[in-house]
Amino acid sequence: MDVQTFIDQSQIGSRQFRLIALCVAIMLIEGYDTTVVGYIAPALHLDWHLRPQDLAPLFGIGLVGLSIGSLALGPVADRIGRKTLLITSVSLFGVTSLMSALAPTLNVLLILRFLTGLGLGGAMPNAFTLAAEYSPSRLRASLVAPIGCGMAAGGALGGLLAGKVLGGEHWQLMFMVGGVIPLLLVPILLIWLPESVRYKIVRGAPEQDIRTTLRAMFPSARIDGIRFAYSEKPLSGLPFQYLFRRGLARETLLLWLMSFSTLLVVYFLGNWLPLLVQRAGAAPGAGATMMAYYLLGSTIGAIGLGIMMDRYKPQAVICLTMLAAAVSLLLLGGALHTTSAVFMVLFVIGMGTGGTMTGTNIMATAIYPTASRATGVGWALAFGRLGSIVGATVVASLLALGWSLSNLFTAAAATLFCAAICARCLRGEHPGPRDERRLHPPSEKASSADCAR
Repeated sequence: MDVQTFIDQSQIGSRQFRLIALCVAIMLIEGYDTTVVGYIAPALHLDWHLRPQDLAPLFGIGLVGLSIGSLALGPVADRIGRKTLLITSVSLFGVTSLMSALAPTLNVLLILRFLTGLGLGGAMPNAFTLAAEYSPSRLRASLVAPIGCGMAAGGALGGLLAGKVLGGEHWQLMFMVGGVIPLLLVPILLIWLPESVRYKIVRGAPEQDIRTTLRAMFPSARIDGIRFAYSEKPLSGLPFQYLFRRGLARETLLLWLMSFSTLLVVYFLGNWLPLLVQRAGAAPGAGATMMAYYLLGSTIGAIGLGIMMDRYKPQAVICLTMLAAAVSLLLLGGALHTTSAVFMVLFVIGMGTGGTMTGTNIMATAIYPTASRATGVGWALAFGRLGSIVGATVVASLLALGWSLSNLFTAAAATLFCAAICARCLRGEHPGPRDERRLHPPSEKASSADCAR
């Protein structure tokens, strides 16, 4: 039996929900650790007597680590497994975040944020990939979407902690929280996180190992005597080569441009909004509260878009939501001093940026085959991180040139409009793997080794 057919026909059980919950927990921590620098920026600005341009490298260096981590660790996961790479990544960013609380100088903190970024870059694509590979096709977007909202929710929790509890002053404690929690999660991941069964089949794992993995995830299913296969043809060579073969070059480039444009806006707002609001004369802590509403929109948007993507054309859902967010960005400058209006506008922007980025990741899991799926998702995120570096660092230069808030938000709206056009042009799930399954079905006369492959 084809293992995806088995997963599609099986009932969704508690083990699958547990897997989703573990991936959401990973992304909650990642969202917190990714955005924490933006929240503590005002405190660092005062404590270490830094200028805005001094903060730009701190925003950017972690994103450089994220980009390198996504590029390098995606192919590694396609070689050593999703579970091993996820646990290693969580351990790395937990340790380095904890060490960041003890950083005596800006230079030391820059090094630690780079290492934290490496771990964060390896976690996200593999969380999406692992969850998608255990989800039935008919509900994949709905089940995987909460993982994306986990990152936004983690960032929102960081904003509430910084704005309400700490007042943004005790920045060392913010790093300690981001280090201790992932390290406490590692033993739970070792016990409960499964390895991808499709990865095991493609890598030629023994049939008994495959049955054991499936029995652990689907305890009520009767699988004795069934030989499981996954009918994608095994790929030889390096996984990233297949991002441009079998008609995938166009989809790959569109995904990269979508990720670049969307994450540019996400990290522009995530890193600079609290400081820009403070410079505009808002009350202390107002920026963190606004950021929380923006990330709340990302959270709810990810779930809502996931449900809609399972019912309507995913590309159209993402495109229309991005267009709504682009219009809201144009209105943001004039709404900053109107409490109800700014919260509503930021909520829509969150849906059209963080929410649609989750949708982009879900589409990437459908486009690429198993043997290069983590690579495809990771590289799309890596090019998105390049956009996040631009969004996090270029604002300091633009402010030095005299750009107003209205100018900055207009440029962000134009960038998001570009992402919407890419979403409209994306074909979605590539027909190549389906054709391949039709042409290369599992053979009833095949040997056990052939079925495993």
